[in-house]
Order: sequence, then C-alpha cells, then structure tokens
Amino acid sequence: MVDFAFNVLESFGTLSESENGWKKELTIVSWNDREPKYDIRSWSPNKERMGRGVTFSKPELAKLKAMLNHLPID
Repeated sequence: MVDFAFNVLESFGTLSESENGWKKELTIVSWNDREPKYDIRSWSPNKERMGRGVTFSKPELAKLKAMLNHLPID
C-alpha cells in the first residue's frame, strides 16, 4: 500500500452521515504537502480514514457552483 499524507485544513459542513458515524463533508485538504484543494468525501469520525472522493481546484469548484445554481432541483 502506498503511504500518503493529508491535512484537513477546513471543514465547511456535513452533507450526510452514515449509521456508523462516517460523514460526507466538503473540506479543504492538502494531499502530500501539495497545494490545498476543495474535497468531497466520507471521513471516519476521527478523520484518520477516508473513503473515495473527488477534489476540485478553486476554478473547478467555481464552475461546479455555477452548474449547480442552474440545476433544476424539485
């Protein structure tokens, strides 16, 4: 298994929570001491483990926000 480092710099909130306490959150994470990225994924209660997720640069997140603002949600 490949070792990697991560640092959760900020959490903006929880999108959902599973019965076992894992939370899907929007965060800013620095992976392997690289530039921080916006990130959506599930985290264990102590943030020591994570599920698969997706990361966004600031321009990508801005595009996603614009798309979501025009999405018809009923």
